[in-house]
Parts: sequence; C-alpha cells; structure tokens
Amino acid sequence: MLRVTLFTFSLLVSLPGTAAVDVDELISSAEKVAYYSGEDGRSDARMMIVDSQGRKQMRQFTILRRDIEDNGDQQMMVFFSRPTDVKDTVFRVEKHADIGIDDDRWLYLPALDLVKRISAGDKRTSFVGSHFFYEDVSGRAISEDSFELMNETSENYILKATPKSADSVEFSYYHVSISKQTKLPVNIDFFNQDGVNYRRVEAIKIEEIQGFPTVVRSKVSDLINGGYTLMEFRNISYDLGLPDDVFSERSLRTPPRQWLK
Repeated sequence: MLRVTLFTFSLLVSLPGTAAVDVDELISSAEKVAYYSGEDGRSDARMMIVDSQGRKQMRQFTILRRDIEDNGDQQMMVFFSRPTDVKDTVFRVEKHADIGIDDDRWLYLPALDLVKRISAGDKRTSFVGSHFFYEDVSGRAISEDSFELMNETSENYILKATPKSADSVEFSYYHVSISKQTKLPVNIDFFNQDGVNYRRVEAIKIEEIQGFPTVVRSKVSDLINGGYTLMEFRNISYDLGLPDDVFSERSLRTPPRQWLK
C-alpha cells in the first residue's frame, strides 16, 4: 500500500457514543505498521495499468527498503525488469522525516545513461505512466497535512487530512480509513476544491507475513476519467539485513543482483 501522510496531532478526540481516541497515537501506529515493518524489506511487484478505454500495460519491478529509524528516515530502491521499454530503470528515494526537508528522489534512465532528479514539484505526477504518483510510492512528507477524526465504525477509524500548503498539491483534502484490527490504512479518497471525490487508493488484499500485516494488493482509481492501476506484491520478506551500499548512487547503474533474485 502506498504511504499515507501522517502528522502528529496532540489531541484526544471523542465522538458521540465512542471512547476517546488519541489521534496522535493512531496516526503514528498506522504509519509504523504500513511502512516500517521490520528493519528492512523486499518484494517483487507487478503493476497493471488500465486506461479509460480498457487498454492495458504492465510494469514489473523489485522494491528494496531500509529504515534508518522507525517513523523516521528511510531509503528505497525500485528496480524495473519488465517490459523492455522500462527494463533497468531505477527509482531511488531518500526519505527525510525532519519537518521542512523535502525527500530526495532520483530516476535512472538507462537508454540515456541519465540520472534525473525528481523535483518537489513533480512528486504528484504519474509514476512510469501509472495512476500511482511518485509521492504514492515513496511516501508523502510526514508534516504536510493536519488530521482530525471524523467518524468511527465497527471496523475502521475515518480521518480527514487537510494539506498545510494548499498550493503545493492538487487536492483540497482527503479521507483515510484506518483498520482497527491491523492499524493499516485501507482506503484513501481524495477530494478537489469543489468537494468532488476524484481519486481513490485502496488496500484490496492484506496478509500476515512474518508476523506483520502486509498489503499484497492495492489499487489506485481515477474516478473522473476512468481507468485504474492495480499493484500486486509477491515474494515479500522482512529483516534481510540489507547493507548500506544497496541504497547508494552506485546501485543505479550497477544493481545489487544478489538481492533482486
């Protein structure tokens, strides 16, 4: 599942007929479960892109992730293997937890032997032609939004997130549902300035792997124009002991093959 933006909100929120909910603790727990399982992780992913006319494209890649600190800095590498037009493309991320510091993102384009830096202004643009954004893959900065508890069902907590800098994003706000059982974000609906729900991110299937609840199938849908992208994860494993050099600039041109098999 793509990363949900989480911001510490030091309030106890109580809804009629419900127990008090510590929003700060809820959000921090959801972030840790969704994106910091184990000290590091590996998975193979397959992305199926379906446009508004039903035409399909496929992307296949391997994701390597390493945590510097829980709910803190993080490193990620995405190595593409299929189809031919994206083979050997690599996406590299240095995630920064400090407020006011943008994450660093790079894309290696093998046909040009070029390392392209993804600017902060491009983070909410299409990731290799899919309905996922660069920011969905690497995670939205932790301090970008403010959260409030809207509702509570028997299964989920439902929160509203409002961006602190409205001019930096295309959405006005979004609603995120967090599972009470797993603490995973299971649905995110994005709304535009007119209050129209135009985009949805869903956790379609969740499994427990090595004791960690893990999203193994997720989906992003364009609710206005139609079309969607389905992402499936396989061969997931945690706590591999990935070394520092796996996440270096050198791996853009010389991938660590022993970790990609």
